[in-house]
Amino acid sequence: MLLKLLVLIVVFLGIAILVGYNALVSWRVRVKEAFSQLDVQLKRRYDLIPNLVETVKGYMKHERELLEHIVELRSRAMNTSDLREKGELEGGISGNIKRLLLLVENYPDLKASENFKILQEEIISTENRIAYARQFYNDTVRNFNTLCQVVPVNLIAALFGFKPADFLEFPEERGTVTVKF
Repeated sequence: MLLKLLVLIVVFLGIAILVGYNALVSWRVRVKEAFSQLDVQLKRRYDLIPNLVETVKGYMKHERELLEHIVELRSRAMNTSDLREKGELEGGISGNIKRLLLLVENYPDLKASENFKILQEEIISTENRIAYARQFYNDTVRNFNTLCQVVPVNLIAALFGFKPADFLEFPEERGTVTVKF
């Protein structure tokens, strides 16, 4: 009788560890997938930025520094694998693109350009997709991190070396965009 009870406990613990481990692996894969979806949208923006810069360059000679800064941020963001740095750079890109789109108001010829209108719509659409993908990624990270911390799964996570994932923040986006002339 004692042996049967002991075997039952061992089997139960084995099943619990297996279920917990599989849940952790599943959520870790979801975090990676969510980041991949976000990365697709970021790459889309990276592809649009040179077109935006070329379209406005002829009209906005005085804002050359802003355009160069956006291109420089894009280049740095594309080449970093550090999640915190990527978040900071992406926030800088978002903020500067918003600032650039606000500056367009001073250039009626540019605003009237059909190419610019199409490009502006693409950029706004992409920014919205990035916001959604970032929210989805952070929601997935929250779920994974919660799973890593709840009892008894936290014991399984510690046993197998699961670490909480980092949230992706774009700190530059927190403030309002100001344009100085």
